[in-house]
Amino acid sequence: MTMLIPYANLEPVSWKNGGGSTTEIAVFPPDAGFDGFDWRVSLATIANDGPFSMFPGVERTLVLVDGPGMTLDIDGAPTLLSKGEPVAAFDGESRVEAKLNRGASTDFNVMTRTERCWHRFGRRRLDGDSTFVARADVTVLFLAEGDSLELCSDDQRINLVRFDAVVLDPDTKWKLRAEQGAIFIVDIHYYDDEDDLDNEDGMYE
Repeated sequence: MTMLIPYANLEPVSWKNGGGSTTEIAVFPPDAGFDGFDWRVSLATIANDGPFSMFPGVERTLVLVDGPGMTLDIDGAPTLLSKGEPVAAFDGESRVEAKLNRGASTDFNVMTRTERCWHRFGRRRLDGDSTFVARADVTVLFLAEGDSLELCSDDQRINLVRFDAVVLDPDTKWKLRAEQGAIFIVDIHYYDDEDDLDNEDGMYE
């Protein structure tokens, strides 16, 4: 079932180390903890330099939404997260240290458990009408920029404001209407059998 997730209804949770807070957008299974999710999408505000938590067996994608960004030290290799290069992908078991550039940053975070599923992240600029077809087992759209977005199908109309998200049914077609903005697209695919797990490395060109 297609599900709208209004950001205004979500509650941020402060980190134990005081370095920031996380707002969980969607997780499956519902209410799963950090050890039990198949996939998880969240929004985090990083307020101080410091280490990331480790998630063995999980693939992560981190995307800058607001703020000046940061430098991530990923297993000893520096990666700049900025408006020009806003996306970083890494293993959840990597040792990651964040050093803020010039202040707090807000980041979009996708995590998938590699033994069960994998994800693909994309971005699309919005300027007028366009179409979108949900082709994955699970597709999450997140309004990263812009005041509003309207999604219309043959039998549904959904309105989003900034930082709202919507989980779409597979094989559904939508018309997107927005004056200006950008969406993040998270496609989550489950492995059909053991052969898929052996042959799919979860990476995209």
